Amino acid sequence: MERTTYVDGARRAWPLAIAVGGFGLTYGVLARQAGFDPLQTIIFSLTTFAGSAQFAAVSIIGDGGTAVAAITAALLLNARYLPIGLSVAPWLRGRPLARAAQGQVVIDESWAVSHLGGGRYDPRLLVGAGLTIYAAWVLASVVGVLAGEVLGDPETLGLDAAFPALFLALLAGQVRERGLLLAALAGGVVALAMVPVVPPGVPIVAASVVCLAGLRRPRVRDAVPA
Repeated sequence: MERTTYVDGARRAWPLAIAVGGFGLTYGVLARQAGFDPLQTIIFSLTTFAGSAQFAAVSIIGDGGTAVAAITAALLLNARYLPIGLSVAPWLRGRPLARAAQGQVVIDESWAVSHLGGGRYDPRLLVGAGLTIYAAWVLASVVGVLAGEVLGDPETLGLDAAFPALFLALLAGQVRERGLLLAALAGGVVALAMVPVVPPGVPIVAASVVCLAGLRRPRVRDAVPA
């Protein structure tokens, strides 16, 4: 295996970090609009580091949903990190605490950057990429919090569309088979049908549960990410 460094991971991740920073900026603005105070917003990014889950929680709370709905939606969205974590676990080095620390920066982007093919992962690339993106996310969140006071209503800049756009982007990369497409469509139909009649947050939770129907036991050829 070619010798790599944490800096190599950072170099490979910086273009992704720029894009993640854009979402972080938007998150900071929308969180303030939803009623989160600056400290809460920043601590949320520091401790959670999961953009999709944070956007979901902020959107649900901002629309008047309950904390239970926000937490449930975030947990369902982050459930994908269980198989992702299992795939990289054999390649992490050190004592249990060191391995756990490395696992904190396992996200979609660092996972992709560190993949060497054949189910192999480079821990240095993983950590270097993960820390770079983490720094970009937190810094951009702080800027978003500060900018929110200046920009005013996010709708004037179209930032209110960032949340659905983010999830459409995530969905586009995952729907590669007919069964998954049907599950995604079913989830969308359920969410649209429930929006007018149930409290905020419930439609996204229900849609996430419906989409679980698209899961099945992976075949051997599906075990290694493309």
